[in-house]
Amino acid sequence: MERKLTAILCADVYRYSRLMGQDEEATLRTLSSYRKLVDSLIEHHRGRFVNSAGDSVLAEFASVVNAVQCAVEIQNTLKAENAEVQPDRRMQFRIGVNVGDVMVEGEQIYGDGVNVAARLESLAEPGGICISGIVHDQIRDKLAFGYQDLGDQEVKNIARPVRVYRVLPETDAAAPGKIPRVVRRGVLSIIVVAIVVGAIVVVQHMSLKPPRTLASIPSPPTPALALPDKPSIAVLPFANISGDQEQDYFSDGLTNDLTTDLSRLPDLFVIAPSSAFTYKGKPTKLQEVSKELGVKYVLEGGVRRGGDQVRITVQLADATTGMELWAERYDRSMRDVFALQDEIVHRIVTTLNLQLTLAKQGRFVPRMTENPDAYEDVLRGVDYAFRFTKDANAKARQMFEEAIALDPKYAEAYSALGGNYFLGWNFQLSPDRDGLSKALQLDQQAIALDDSIAFAHSLLSTIYVEKGLPDQALAEARKSIKLEPNFADGYSSLANVMNLLARPAEALQAVEKAIRLDPRHRDAYLYPLGWAYTQLGRYEEAIPTFKTGPFPSALWTHVHLAQDYIELGREDEARAEAAAVEGLIATSPDPATGYLALAAVMHYMAEPERALAAMDKAINLDPANRDNYYSVDGSPQGWAYTSLGRYDDAISA
Repeated sequence: MERKLTAILCADVYRYSRLMGQDEEATLRTLSSYRKLVDSLIEHHRGRFVNSAGDSVLAEFASVVNAVQCAVEIQNTLKAENAEVQPDRRMQFRIGVNVGDVMVEGEQIYGDGVNVAARLESLAEPGGICISGIVHDQIRDKLAFGYQDLGDQEVKNIARPVRVYRVLPETDAAAPGKIPRVVRRGVLSIIVVAIVVGAIVVVQHMSLKPPRTLASIPSPPTPALALPDKPSIAVLPFANISGDQEQDYFSDGLTNDLTTDLSRLPDLFVIAPSSAFTYKGKPTKLQEVSKELGVKYVLEGGVRRGGDQVRITVQLADATTGMELWAERYDRSMRDVFALQDEIVHRIVTTLNLQLTLAKQGRFVPRMTENPDAYEDVLRGVDYAFRFTKDANAKARQMFEEAIALDPKYAEAYSALGGNYFLGWNFQLSPDRDGLSKALQLDQQAIALDDSIAFAHSLLSTIYVEKGLPDQALAEARKSIKLEPNFADGYSSLANVMNLLARPAEALQAVEKAIRLDPRHRDAYLYPLGWAYTQLGRYEEAIPTFKTGPFPSALWTHVHLAQDYIELGREDEARAEAAAVEGLIATSPDPATGYLALAAVMHYMAEPERALAAMDKAINLDPANRDNYYSVDGSPQGWAYTSLGRYDDAISA
């Protein structure tokens, strides 16, 4: 009988009999649904499904790293699926992973290696993973998880005890650090996340409206969106009634600030400014707005500036009926603009009878600066940033720097300046080669002055992705959402990081949340959506998502499409995507990244020699970044060497 060494994954459902006793049909439906997810993830991580008996699953992997990654993603995916299920009906799996010698008979495997994996599975907590000591020794320096030593455990019919480790959930894991080999996407994916999507986040939030780098035309009409299960509102662009078009920046800025102020309230659902601004300057019917955005209430208004004085008219309406709930006119000095915003938010909260935490029962709108001129400089700077040219970028930077000079403690000005440096660096809008470092320094300074700015944390998450620090990026994305629960860009940042960490189910949840908050700007989120679909094995959905996204001809879009086509057996279309990547290298300002992308495509197409040649070119062009050239599957060099049978070279790579 044939024998071999393999990585074994065993899984079963915790208290399956109890679930069957409560509701047999529902349990079988859930098991069937969850098994499809598990089988898909096993295939995605290059495993082989061996067999299933009732609620159990047995699979094998050529790579122990892939086996543990698969186990972790299974638990993360099922945790997300269980989130909406009553606690007593949740179906939780226990998983054990071992490496051992097995006997092969047809498609089946037997032996001590399988028995140990089954014992490990029985020791795991519901929703947890246990691994053997030999697995731990092979992955501890390769995977960014924490591990708890459970000591030696007896295994039936095994002479010696087996050392057992529990894989810790993320919240218990060790302190964050650089991305380890198996999850580090480096230039392969970090460039894409930060440039293709992260930059969209920065532009969207700083610019108040859909960036002109995207197709700013609203999505085609869709069926009416259902109302959320809590009060919901959209703040439509306040009209500039000053008779001076140059004052648009102020009315737009005030609209965005009020939206941000309301977005901080967890008991209120608030539409993102980029969707609300699609109605600017257009006649609107409130009932149509309600259906298109899926909100019950709409806030409208007008702004008139005259010297140091400002007049603001505000109307709150029930958009489902068109009935006005209240209207008010405010005449204030510019020095009182933050107090005025606070007063408007208070009125909305009172009218909608929102329940507030003690922390929110004081001021809703923090006084960002005591200097009205500094505030105006920031609003002007944001308006320039929206124009997205080198000259406008320079003028925006000047405005933000002037604001800081007027008020050195103005945190939002530092964050805006950090965003300016990031965009300048990302899109070559400024000559600063150290723009990323300056962006990091300025954003950290903003947070040191005021830790409550959601945009600052979202920007920091994007910068950390660029720096190859996914754990820190994840923490900052989550902090931005905690500060502003309705922050669509924060959910987009979270989706990017989850994709980067090969946690596509959680990425998909975050993207869907962002799209619901920003329904008329859906295109901005199609890249992380397509990436999540690819990682989940939903290739038929990934392809049209990438093709209709904001960057259908971008380098990494072609790479993802090549992978999707290969997985579907559509080789000719995959080769067309490979040719597109080669064509882009010739005109790319960063050919090293282009060759790195080409290496990935050649890997997917099972052409290891071409993958290795492309990888060598990338390293020769950019040797300083050699250590960052990794993907979720390991080093592209490692892929190629393994395929060529050069195992010693693969290990060193």
